[in-house]
Amino acid sequence: MLTIYHNKRCSKSREGVCFLENLNKPFETIHYLEKTLTYTELETIIKKLKIKPIQLIRVKEKDWVENFKGKNLTDKEIIEAMLQFPKLIERPIVINGEKAVIVRPSELINTIL
Repeated sequence: MLTIYHNKRCSKSREGVCFLENLNKPFETIHYLEKTLTYTELETIIKKLKIKPIQLIRVKEKDWVENFKGKNLTDKEIIEAMLQFPKLIERPIVINGEKAVIVRPSELINTIL
C-alpha cells in the first residue's frame, strides 16, 4: 500500500494527495505534524529515499534559519532537528514498499509505482 506523509497546509502536499486519489489505489495518509515520527521511522524514510538527512530539510524554513543554519551538524543531529521541528521535513513524501520519493512535482509518484 502507498503511504503519503502529508501536511494539509502545503499546496504541494495537497496536490500529492489529489494525485494519489486519482490513481484509484488505496493509500494511507500520515499527518506528520500531528503524529510525531520516531527517530527510527524518520531514519527509515531517509534510507528509502536514498538521500542524506540534510536533503530532506527545508533550509529556508524559519526554524532551520534561526536554530541550525551555518552549523556543522551530524546526520543524527539533523534527524533530531526534524523530530524537534517537523515543519523542517520536505513534503510530501510518498512510500511504496521499499521505494520512496519526495513528490515535487506530484507526477514523481509514478517513479515508484
